[in-house]
Amino acid sequence: MKRIHFKNVLVAGCIAYAIGVAAFLTSFFIPVMSNPEHQANVVLAFAIIPAAIVGATYYLKRDQDTSGIVLGIGMFLTTMLLDALITVPFFVIPQGGDHIGFFTDPGFWGIALLYVTAVTIYVKSKKNSAVAKK
Repeated sequence: MKRIHFKNVLVAGCIAYAIGVAAFLTSFFIPVMSNPEHQANVVLAFAIIPAAIVGATYYLKRDQDTSGIVLGIGMFLTTMLLDALITVPFFVIPQGGDHIGFFTDPGFWGIALLYVTAVTIYVKSKKNSAVAKK
């Protein structure tokens, strides 16, 4: 690993954030479960994997030589910052929540682990397929 390109990590994280927020908010318009908040979290848990992959794909088009876990953590920190600046003030606080409740929720950290793991596995698989093609 040479170095990480922070600008590309930020863009990749923003891409994943936008997909995740879109999935989360859209789930409220299609009521399937009796608890819409729980439903939105379930939808986000499923949507975060393809969202992370799309963001990582963007990054890997510009830099093939990086660690998957470093990229995953960087992308997650970007989405965490966007959650603090956008999600919580505009979507959580009006519903009676706060930053502390949002960031201490075990579901948040479960999704974070899933996010970083998805990026790590995806980057590793891309590197393995590139080696196999040689």
